[in-house]
Amino acid sequence: SEVRPDQLGLGVHIEHIEPKSANPARTFDYSNLVLSALSSDDLKTIDKTAVFGGHAKLSQYDALLFISCLQSDCARYFVYLSNGNVEPARTLNPNEVKQAQYTIDLLNLNSPYLVNQRKNWIDELDELIDEHIQNNMSLDHLAAIDLLPFNNKLSPFFTATRQRFGQIANQLLAADAPELL
Repeated sequence: SEVRPDQLGLGVHIEHIEPKSANPARTFDYSNLVLSALSSDDLKTIDKTAVFGGHAKLSQYDALLFISCLQSDCARYFVYLSNGNVEPARTLNPNEVKQAQYTIDLLNLNSPYLVNQRKNWIDELDELIDEHIQNNMSLDHLAAIDLLPFNNKLSPFFTATRQRFGQIANQLLAADAPELL
């Protein structure tokens, strides 16, 4: 989801990419564990349609269709729209589109909550980009603020931000944070 739970007052939980129920042997396999937004307490206060990530997935999982956030090329499967929605990237082949859509649906990546948060982020970023262009200010510096880790943390919606900056982002990351490429 790429939200920053610490900035939104949300809790977190450890999520099994491949559910424990499907493969108990991977219960303590670190390569099967990720930090996911929303704690059990959050679920008591959030609308069910807004639940996303691991709590939306529950025990559903198809290894042939699921795009894991641990895949080095996972970002290429998705495109982030100005309205806050995420869709399969237009450059994908039909099987990859199916994988991307499966992952979007399974994790509820277009939950009303995420769409609203993402749209607000993109709107703010687009305003800053326009302001920098109009005032002949450096887009490279703006990109660095939003794309380079600060205190070992990324800004929210890193992939959507990276897509917004395009080639500027790729050059910046290649020079200053190649591990994020």
